[in-house]
Amino acid sequence: MKRLFVLCSLLYCLTAASQQREYLWPEDRMPDRQSFQIAAMTDEVEAPGFNPDASRIPYLDWFPAPEAAVKKDVCMILISGGSYQNCCDVGLIRYWQEELTKRGIQCVNFVYRTPRPMGLPIYQTAWEDGQRAVRLVRSEAARRGFNPEKIGVISMSAGSHLALLLATGSLTQTYGPVDDLDTIPCHINWAIVHAPAYATTDGETGIPATRDGYGPDVMLSAVFPFDAKTCPISLHHGELDPYSPNGSTLFYRQLRRMGIPAELHLYPYRGHGAFGLERGIEFMTQMGFLGPVDPEVALMDRSQDNIHKVWYDKEALWPEGKTPDFQEKQCSPYLEWFIPKERTSNAIQIIYSGGAYVGNGPDGFEVAPARRYLNELGITVVTMKYRTPRPEGLAKHTSAWQDLQRAVRVVRSEAAARGLNPEQIGIMGSSAGGHLTLMGVTSSRHRSYLPVDDIDTLSCRVQWGIGIYPAYALTDGMNGYNTTGGNDDSAVLAPEFSFDPDTAPMLLIHGDADGYAAMNSVKVWEKLRAMGIPAELHTLATREHCFQQTASPGTGSYTWLDRIVDFLKPLIDQK
Repeated sequence: MKRLFVLCSLLYCLTAASQQREYLWPEDRMPDRQSFQIAAMTDEVEAPGFNPDASRIPYLDWFPAPEAAVKKDVCMILISGGSYQNCCDVGLIRYWQEELTKRGIQCVNFVYRTPRPMGLPIYQTAWEDGQRAVRLVRSEAARRGFNPEKIGVISMSAGSHLALLLATGSLTQTYGPVDDLDTIPCHINWAIVHAPAYATTDGETGIPATRDGYGPDVMLSAVFPFDAKTCPISLHHGELDPYSPNGSTLFYRQLRRMGIPAELHLYPYRGHGAFGLERGIEFMTQMGFLGPVDPEVALMDRSQDNIHKVWYDKEALWPEGKTPDFQEKQCSPYLEWFIPKERTSNAIQIIYSGGAYVGNGPDGFEVAPARRYLNELGITVVTMKYRTPRPEGLAKHTSAWQDLQRAVRVVRSEAAARGLNPEQIGIMGSSAGGHLTLMGVTSSRHRSYLPVDDIDTLSCRVQWGIGIYPAYALTDGMNGYNTTGGNDDSAVLAPEFSFDPDTAPMLLIHGDADGYAAMNSVKVWEKLRAMGIPAELHTLATREHCFQQTASPGTGSYTWLDRIVDFLKPLIDQK
């Protein structure tokens, strides 16, 4: 054993120039030692002359400190995946380290014991190593210049399963104390987890989810304690991941039940992988982990009107005297066309506001900035003013839904003459407008009015939808705030959504603290995934309704418009 520690010391000296290695356990005190386990990244294992006997003890590799000019009082522990069989994410660890270090964050790579232990849960020795690693990192805070209560983790796959154990289970004693280091708390302060594996009961034994995370008897794995020290978490997952993203949605729901700020970022067309590091950095910024949050800026102040760059036209939505279910008290609906003089696409985005189905308008913060943004990118926008206030004697959304179906048909009827693609039409709305978007996306085969002219022989199907904090989408909030936060299993999707065969792909963005609960968007995403329809979702920690009206630079509430472009890229044609 002494010979082993001489070798370990030699390795420490050899790596000190770029990384500083610290071993987690003292001689002969490592719990649940199993002779076949090693602690090494796969590049070490594959290097010529690798000696497994010199690599039995898990370790931390400290990367060089950030430049003094940018250094923050923050440390991030980097955790590789590898199915608990190895630590394989060599390139990912390096990428994270480079990106985080240049932002002033101290990074340390944590290498735990693999392969899976025999006779114990697959994660047991890694969890022991993880708790010890956090204690060692906390003990280094003063010497390395970071706050011992600003320790986060970033992880991948099995490493994310381990990160979630660390995030939810620091009060669980995984091993008996071995020295004074074990008197130090082992809680972390936040986690950014990519593609957490084994989170649902149909895959918790260490395999891909056998039923893809679906089924009335498939639940969140009970291995996660969710104790009183559970920290804020940002969950990132690809919708096509065989280690089901439903594990992330179920995990997010439990955090909401506990009132713990969290984010959920779900990506269409993506399988098993790490996506959205920038979203994780925005999460840390919004939560104040990287320092004081900058003052918020009004969205309407961030862009100037660019009407001089577009061809503009305005038209009534219905022929005179033919508005269905006409009521005198309601406003007159209309469309406005904004066609860029320099177009990059033939696609058309229809945008409208919210307003509780009591009022709405195309010139406020829910419409104008997005219209200007897309116009600047060369994309045509049509804004809609629909009938409000709520109709008497009908469901709250009836006349607005009629207006939306008519708007899609009118736009489709005129697209070709305006040089645009009649089969490249998307819709976007916020709040009540988000509910209206769900109607348009999921129920285009459901007739909302009798035809009034030949335009109504056209389809009102859309090719995509963008729902920004949709309200009224669940049965616990069909006319107002969600009474259970949408977190209860009894809160299901509102019955007006048909989810017919023409249901389109969606982007959903929602504030985590919204009284019109983020679970409106999450449960829509779950339904779309169950149908095999691509969908993207982002929730924003601590943010309430109208998250974008004012927002701090560097946060997801500030960059939200960019998510629209990310979503549209694979869907729209390019000129």
